[in-house]
Amino acid sequence: MYGWELGGIERNNNEINLDGVPFKKMKEYIKQGYERGGVITISWHADSPFGAQKGAWDTAHGTVASINPGGDNHTLYKEWLDKVANFLSSLKGSKGEAIPVLFRPFHELTGNWFWWGKNACTEFEYKTLWRFTVYYLQREKKLHNLIWVYNTGGDFKTKEEYLERYPGDDRVDVLSFDSYQFGDPQKEKWFEINTNRGLSMLCEIAKEKNKMFALAETGFEAIPYTNWWTETLMNAIGDNKISYVLVWRNHGYHNDMKKMHYYAPYKGQVSETDFVKFYNLEQTFFEKEVAKEKLYE
Repeated sequence: MYGWELGGIERNNNEINLDGVPFKKMKEYIKQGYERGGVITISWHADSPFGAQKGAWDTAHGTVASINPGGDNHTLYKEWLDKVANFLSSLKGSKGEAIPVLFRPFHELTGNWFWWGKNACTEFEYKTLWRFTVYYLQREKKLHNLIWVYNTGGDFKTKEEYLERYPGDDRVDVLSFDSYQFGDPQKEKWFEINTNRGLSMLCEIAKEKNKMFALAETGFEAIPYTNWWTETLMNAIGDNKISYVLVWRNHGYHNDMKKMHYYAPYKGQVSETDFVKFYNLEQTFFEKEVAKEKLYE
């Protein structure tokens, strides 16, 4: 799995995403990963239509309503989608074929930290935003290489709660949520228990709706627990046959946080040996195994 981010592409003449990664280089790396047989997923932390100063972390109520059809910023939003479409349509393999992308916009929608979160818009407004976005990119921009990933936070308690803002089976391909480890996994099992419970509910919903399901974001910052991969994460997944699991970014030194910010191990990191064991588990599927399946043929 290769995860990428489009945040910032909506800004005029912007060449880098919100993490400072050039879109031109991103395009090259996506092609390389695809041609090795890997799977591409892209999220989009779009700026608030009321201004880029707060980025995606603007929780003012009415933001979504302003970009939905009939809203004051609807034309602006379509301009943003044009830029997104230009990038996504440029993702081509060596034979000129469109590269399939697991597209995951407006994620963690059940949280209160983004302008599309549950306290910033109504259920109807969120569903309208999602359905219009799918319609515009599919019908108006003729993009047919997107696999749409519906992605909540991991705080839901029931299947009904998970589906409160679900925009419909005809506009979603993959069901997912995000769940992160906090605290010492040797002392508390909240992450394992909560994540496993959520995935079990998702498994039931996915069967009912004939959808794939996944743990779209997870991780333990700096992975200070030696056996986090084979014990904590695998216990969290349990027997749920998820389509994929993706840990968050390896940013390096984060100036704002004043510390190293990463979620995958490197050579010499305390969980390195355990990650190798995780890699070699029968249940896990990495690029070498995935390439043999020839997903794109």
